[in-house]
Amino acid sequence: MAKPIRVLIVDDSAVVRQALTEVFAADPAIEVIGTASDPLIAADKIRKERPDVITLDVEMPRMDGLSFLKQIMAQDPIPVVMCSSLTEQGAEVTMRALQYGAVEVINKPKMGAKQFLEESRVLICDAVKAASRARVRRLSSLVNEPEPKLTADAVLSQPKRTENFRTTEKIIAVGASTGGTEALRVFLQGLPYDAPGIVIVQHMPQYFTAAFARRLNGICRIAVKEAQDGDTVLPGRALVAPGNMHMLLKRSGTRYYVQIKEGPLVCRHRPSVDVLFRSAARYAGINATGIIMTGMGDDGARGMLEMKNAGAVNLAQDEESCVVFGMPHEAIKLGGVSKVLPLERLADEAMMIYRRQN
Repeated sequence: MAKPIRVLIVDDSAVVRQALTEVFAADPAIEVIGTASDPLIAADKIRKERPDVITLDVEMPRMDGLSFLKQIMAQDPIPVVMCSSLTEQGAEVTMRALQYGAVEVINKPKMGAKQFLEESRVLICDAVKAASRARVRRLSSLVNEPEPKLTADAVLSQPKRTENFRTTEKIIAVGASTGGTEALRVFLQGLPYDAPGIVIVQHMPQYFTAAFARRLNGICRIAVKEAQDGDTVLPGRALVAPGNMHMLLKRSGTRYYVQIKEGPLVCRHRPSVDVLFRSAARYAGINATGIIMTGMGDDGARGMLEMKNAGAVNLAQDEESCVVFGMPHEAIKLGGVSKVLPLERLADEAMMIYRRQN
């Protein structure tokens, strides 16, 4: 039997420390080796017993979580899952945390945190398990029964055979999870102004996607924005699915647009890559390119196969450049991937496919 993942909980709230301890204690794959109310106490505990994963609050006394994270990642990297308040300000701070090397984000409401953490126990435990498998680098280099795991059928029925013809408008559909914020930055910064329209699902909590899109918009040649219901998919622009909402690609004539909708968790996620990819298979088919990036689990694998069966060309990020080689591996294993490439080559390959189609 595999050794449990050893976790250190760092949070100034005694209620949150207790709630997280109870959540992790119910999962035999996770062991809490200690808790700390601030980073200085945590540093002393780390010196005595090195954890496999740290959960780290953003706002704490004596030293804030962001400063402590930078210290950890610069000196002796350990996978970190950040806990951040569900606010716009918290989202901006957490985006910096992801830049500094945090692996995952748990959103933590200021009120009712204990109830929220208990209701989200499966996602929280999955975040810790993903972090334990992550390849973390120095900053300078940068048994509860799980809830039913729904498929994209819960949001969008399987596509029937529909007319699938080439158009001059092409789209790129992208899915990512753990490690995806930086992977998407590399990919989008590699695209020229005349890139085809792009639709993206990155597993990320509510509010965080707006901050993420704003950051990318400021550093990429293409425009990047958090998607709104009815937004047209335009050349030279990427639309990022809002946190806690599914995003579907739709078509009216030759115009592609997005639908933002509520719905159940699919593959334990909302937004779900499978939902986006299934809609791309249905409405874009041969006019689409699918890209699946770093992430834990199998969200996107079935949708990617549906895209391939509809005529799309699909790319997967290779194991070496992934933080967690879960989602790409599952898509490859299922047979939905046309080509596997390092992260740095995905943008060029996507543009080569686009230009060949035109």
